[in-house]
Amino acid sequence: MPSVTLNRVERGRYLDSVALMRLSRRLAALPGVEGASMMIGSPSNKALLRDAGLLAAEGDAATPNDIVIAVRAGDEASARQALGCALEFPVESKSASFSNSKTLRGALDALPGANFALISVPGEFAAAEARRALGAGLHALVFSSGVPLAEERALKELAAQKGLLLMGPDCGTALIAGTPLAFANAVPRGDIGIVSASGTGLQEVACLIARLGGGVSHGIGVGGRDLDEAVGALGTLAAIDALERDAATKTIVLISKPPAPRVAEQVLARLARCKKNTVVCFLGLDQPGHAPTLRAAAEMATGKKIAEEKLTKRKASGRVEALYCGGTLCSEAELIFRRRGLEVGMRGHRFIDLGDDQYTRGRPHPMIEPEIRNDRLASALADPLVGAVLVDIVLGYGAHRDPAGVLARENLAQKTVIASVVGTEADPQVRSLQVARLRDAGVLVAPSNAHAAEFAASLVAH
Repeated sequence: MPSVTLNRVERGRYLDSVALMRLSRRLAALPGVEGASMMIGSPSNKALLRDAGLLAAEGDAATPNDIVIAVRAGDEASARQALGCALEFPVESKSASFSNSKTLRGALDALPGANFALISVPGEFAAAEARRALGAGLHALVFSSGVPLAEERALKELAAQKGLLLMGPDCGTALIAGTPLAFANAVPRGDIGIVSASGTGLQEVACLIARLGGGVSHGIGVGGRDLDEAVGALGTLAAIDALERDAATKTIVLISKPPAPRVAEQVLARLARCKKNTVVCFLGLDQPGHAPTLRAAAEMATGKKIAEEKLTKRKASGRVEALYCGGTLCSEAELIFRRRGLEVGMRGHRFIDLGDDQYTRGRPHPMIEPEIRNDRLASALADPLVGAVLVDIVLGYGAHRDPAGVLARENLAQKTVIASVVGTEADPQVRSLQVARLRDAGVLVAPSNAHAAEFAASLVAH
């Protein structure tokens, strides 16, 4: 019997993408359901539903002001029952201490002293909302991805004209005046400012600084494409200017994957004129005096060294399977393997960034729902060709409440599993508790991602 695909459209209704993704997972787990999703009815979302075989005629007629509930089931009765259940699932409620407004103007009326906007809407609407925020004199963090490069540059040029800071698009992390935004950790205030084109890179460095006894004045995310040729580091240069003016900042740390060559020259020339201490970490672009790892960036910024922890070496015959939630953490680990001359790729050790768009379309990011990693983890643990597994655990606001507990659902003791935990004792998950949970499950926990990757490489290097 062929599968049945049904859609239901909730007109004029909005839920944020994280809530919709969580509801989608619950819907997909219902009896008889083969596939399910709940999305805003934007053109790009409808294309995703169509590609997944989940779009029916009713959903195709939805508008960006609607929610599409899409179900594919083994029979019509199961599909209809799932549609009926979809909006009966409880949705996490917002705190009663916050006012809800449907427009930027309404929000400013409710909070007239606001000077900052966080924008998290479908990508095709993000640029327009950012433009409205800048027009209202607000600094803005654009969490949304999917904004065209030309729009990103235009927005950052507009922000510069108005003397405002635009973070993003695709800015996943910021720490502004002690306030963690998006995916961020609870770190103490201090005199180290961070400018980062990487969310998890900013998190790792900020948390290592905290563990070394330092603190962060501001952590400014600029979006992963800011140092591309097309954008020209407009956000990075504006952030450096802002931190140089900030009396509380004494040291500036810059984190990014390798920029476009011309852009790198421009940024380094600007840093050479900076009156404050600077630390540069362009991962993969090794230059004298630069930090080769995120750990080194934190150490150079504080003038202290992260304490080594002796990890018990175990036999690891086979390749390393690295399953990461953080994209920059994954890149750093892969870079460490390559520096050692270890083969990486289809025939060598494998590094998978599960937060990449190809794995998160229509699904929560693995920092929100780390269960996404467990299927691949179970396969790696059972694979006789895998000698060791390398993972990251990322804590903080916005992240899962117990990622170590989710990981420990698998039988981790059957293979050598090496982990690092990005977080602090002040985070909601409490770093030491997460470390203890991993160790109880037989995981070797390293003090940083670089330590973890170096140890994993040492097990397989010849």
